[in-house]
Amino acid sequence: MDPNRFPDLSCRDLLDLLASEERVPAGGSSAALVVAIAAGLVAKAARLSRSEWLEAGGAVAQADTLRARALSLAQSDAVAYEDALATLEGIENVKPDRRDAAIQDALIRSAEVPLLISQTACDVSLLAADVAQAGNPALGADAGVAALLAEAAARAASHLVEINLATIPEDERSARGEELASKAKTAATRALAGAG
Repeated sequence: MDPNRFPDLSCRDLLDLLASEERVPAGGSSAALVVAIAAGLVAKAARLSRSEWLEAGGAVAQADTLRARALSLAQSDAVAYEDALATLEGIENVKPDRRDAAIQDALIRSAEVPLLISQTACDVSLLAADVAQAGNPALGADAGVAALLAEAAARAASHLVEINLATIPEDERSARGEELASKAKTAATRALAGAG
């Protein structure tokens, strides 16, 4: 599957692809797509808040940017994951004295995109909290749902970072992923309080 086709797939085709026997897309791409959906909800809530919130236009622009970034990360994650799997499957073709380094490099590369997904998810959750608090109260529930979706995606992506770096415990990216997931959770709590 060519990840560059993601934006052109129907929702049904994308879900069928996720459920298929294809290796990609997988968990990281799924998390990124959830972030894109959450950013779309934030953009909707902000767009429909323009009449009562002066900063709604800025929130719309941020949400649209985050949505595009998340979609791009879904594609990037599929490529990075496929590359890591290919490296691990072909490890016997690597000189024995380079194998450990090749495996470590593949795992590090496969952790970098999920960390970016977690960062983007955190940003969406924070923006959703702002929209829930300052935007149209009638759309506070949508902003709250967006924050919860983004929080879940941040946690999922952080989990992938941790899994990919399990053999490299001194790598600070695992802690950074956990920090981003925690910030997203705090923002989601704020969004739900603001949506009420």
